Amino acid sequence: MLPYPQIDPVAIALGPLQIHWYGLMYLIGIGGAWLLASRRLQAFDPHWNKEKLSDLVFWVAMGVILGGRLGYVLFYDLEAYLAQPSLILQVWKGGMSFHGGFIGVMLATWWFGSRNDKSFFQLMDFIAPLVPIGLGAGRIGNFINAELWGKATDVPWAMVFPTDPQQLARHPSQLYQFALEGVALFAILWFYSRKPRPTMAVSGMFALSYGVFRFIVEFVRVPDAQLGYLAWGWLTMGQVLSLPMILGGIGLIAWAYRRQPAQGAAQ
Repeated sequence: MLPYPQIDPVAIALGPLQIHWYGLMYLIGIGGAWLLASRRLQAFDPHWNKEKLSDLVFWVAMGVILGGRLGYVLFYDLEAYLAQPSLILQVWKGGMSFHGGFIGVMLATWWFGSRNDKSFFQLMDFIAPLVPIGLGAGRIGNFINAELWGKATDVPWAMVFPTDPQQLARHPSQLYQFALEGVALFAILWFYSRKPRPTMAVSGMFALSYGVFRFIVEFVRVPDAQLGYLAWGWLTMGQVLSLPMILGGIGLIAWAYRRQPAQGAAQ
């Protein structure tokens, strides 16, 4: 068993002002995505400048934050938030839904593209390889918060999390998700998008790969206590929300290669 590193969730405390690691992970994810997008900007559209890119990153970030929070409220714990609406604003305590954030990103992308002469999938193909940076950073934030831990296990790398009332050795599922949704997904999308692909193919690869990774990790991750398992003693809300992504990803890739030849890819 590995010892859980005791990391204070508060990174910086200046009197009553507290800056949490969880919030900093979002800044790291957004900043890293912006830097990578800057490298790919000329290949995506030589007429775009850094100001237009900054606008895109801003609106996508708003989609992530607002969609992620509202998605968690709606998908995972609506009753509790209706009883105490002020909890919705307490994002530093965790409680963000990737699937809600994904919907928020799609809406922001559609809105921004309609005002900048870009199709929805042109922008989504450009954005998709950037997303794993934020996903990976977010999972590190979950780990520091000692939340979203896995099931009890006797594997050598199991950990006892301070937030676990049972104090059992558990799978560090946050690190599994960091490795899959952050590192592996980034590698897949980065190398896949380096070659010319038809429009929608990169978006489809993102949806398919993330959906598969999330579906797998849910088998060792403890579901939210207020929901538990939805069916058959193993099906979780995360798996239910990931299934449409897997099917949609397969459909987008198939449709992309049928409807048009490969286009130039952003390097």
